[in-house]
Amino acid sequence: MKLVSWNVNGIRACVKKGFIDYFQNVDADIFCIQESKLQDGQIDLQLEGYHQYWNYAERKGYSGTAVFTKEKPLSVSYGVGENVSEEEGRIITLEFKDFYLVNVYTPNSKRDLTRLSYRLEWEEEILKYLIELNSVKPVVYCGDLNVAHAEIDLKNAKSNHGNSGFTAEERSKMTNLLSSGFVDSFRYMYPDKEGAYTWWSYMAKVRERNIGWRIDYFLVSESLKEQIIDADIHCDIMGSDHCPIMLELS
Repeated sequence: MKLVSWNVNGIRACVKKGFIDYFQNVDADIFCIQESKLQDGQIDLQLEGYHQYWNYAERKGYSGTAVFTKEKPLSVSYGVGENVSEEEGRIITLEFKDFYLVNVYTPNSKRDLTRLSYRLEWEEEILKYLIELNSVKPVVYCGDLNVAHAEIDLKNAKSNHGNSGFTAEERSKMTNLLSSGFVDSFRYMYPDKEGAYTWWSYMAKVRERNIGWRIDYFLVSESLKEQIIDADIHCDIMGSDHCPIMLELS
């Protein structure tokens, strides 16, 4: 089974930059996107052979997630917990026979960290939710998680300590999640690989020089780790400030 996740930073713009070509070429069984940035009816994606599930933000041109899947899920749900508002369209859960797929666009704590407390509440709710799901059947948790977990996961770790996406608090939440029965599929396959990033600033020549962060993930339940065939980063695919990531499971 092949799964892909991509923060497209606006699906309408990404479609104009080669999204459909990549989508068709990669031929994923499940394809997740984050930051769709549209409302219902603003795009008609012709994805033959796929069921489409969208979670739109109430605010126009903001956030949003979607999942495109060849196999129809047993159930689909949106949102989680009492403290996590679904006004921003950040979560979709698909239940399949053998696992849950949770696609998420994690809130950014903002450059001045004014949203850090909200972000930490979000992480607490997500952790409880994932543990609950994992007690029923294995989980594949993916998306833009907006955190570089370790120093190896960004180019300039020393100068970014304490910045949004690399605060001790955000990194600690990721550590807690990974200590609660989940595995970072990419690090499981490539524990020491440097220069592996999924997001780059739009500033001049930043991507060209690979000054990036790895903030997009496929995390899987411990019980699935032996089924990981590969975890890849498609850094050559343009169209967004993020690149797609892929997970292959047996």
